[in-house]
Amino acid sequence: MTPSELLYRLALQRVAKIGDITAKKLIAHCRSAEAVFKEKKERLLKIDGIGELIANALKNSNFLKEAEAEMKFIEREKLQVWTFDEPGYPDKLRECIDGPVLLFAKGNISFEDCPILSIVGTRHITPYGIDFCEKLIADLTPLNPIIVSGLAYGVDIQAHKQAIKNNLQTIACLAHGLNQIYPKAHQKYIADILENGGLVTDFWSTSQPERENFLQRNRIIAGLSEATLVVESAAKGGSLVTADIAGSYGREVFAVPGRSTDYYSQGCNNLIKSQKAQLICSAAEIVFWLNWDVNEVKSKTPIQKQLFLNLNDEEQKLYDFLKSQGQQPIDMIAIGCNMPTYKIASHLLNMELQGAIRPLPGKVFEVI
Repeated sequence: MTPSELLYRLALQRVAKIGDITAKKLIAHCRSAEAVFKEKKERLLKIDGIGELIANALKNSNFLKEAEAEMKFIEREKLQVWTFDEPGYPDKLRECIDGPVLLFAKGNISFEDCPILSIVGTRHITPYGIDFCEKLIADLTPLNPIIVSGLAYGVDIQAHKQAIKNNLQTIACLAHGLNQIYPKAHQKYIADILENGGLVTDFWSTSQPERENFLQRNRIIAGLSEATLVVESAAKGGSLVTADIAGSYGREVFAVPGRSTDYYSQGCNNLIKSQKAQLICSAAEIVFWLNWDVNEVKSKTPIQKQLFLNLNDEEQKLYDFLKSQGQQPIDMIAIGCNMPTYKIASHLLNMELQGAIRPLPGKVFEVI
């Protein structure tokens, strides 16, 4: 993208009543953002959804002056700018109709060959939620996933911290510009996040962390990943909004169950009860539902079959069944081994990591 086109796309973001969907429509119709501003008013009015208010606003030169100031900030801070119709823009986010026209990034983010999981939840995380985040991310580490969250108190920052602890990429989606960090208490984690991951936002440096910005930010958390996991949530909360957005994008939504009396499990339990989310108790279940293949995912260390497998009794039972029966879907494995599916999923993941078995399309497994 040329500097001139970036300037005009920035200016387009400042026009009242033009959101990401309308901006993409205008760019597609006129072939560039620069052409949008130079198009004749009578032609703009012929575009579906474009009225007098927008057509008149596009003739306001103040938007270009504001865009020039933001360009200087981008250049000074050496920010990456991803635009929806060019390489580099996150593939999953490109699929979202309301994905941002421009996404600003800072750090060392690489989406190549990595599965992506968003983890969200209450700002008032309990010891139960902390323990779950710690174990889940540690167990997922061999698959080298990118962990996405919102840098907020509670579940968000726990997800980032555990990703850092396990040397995984983590992406923090901000509800303001890249000239500040909110909350300020989390500034101490930024260096580690930037070293192996980064910060992303569609807000300018002039934007403040206002309530409506967090709701807008949630679509990026949901849109970047294959699935969104809600660890803990009260009956109402921003994480449930993120889950709803993920569902509207056709992405998987997962929720961690809790006791019916636990205040910060009510939201998760309601998601599961209303069938808006799949119940998740372990990393293995995420691997199972997303059909992640440990033999194809770019891991930190190659996974090779061990000469002597370290299988427990139940894993050995599964191994022997597959060895004698050949390729089998997980439902048949459950019947043949008289074992519940949720337990089998955990065992199969461990066996994959040891190189004992491999998954095939359709949740079918075989011995290597």
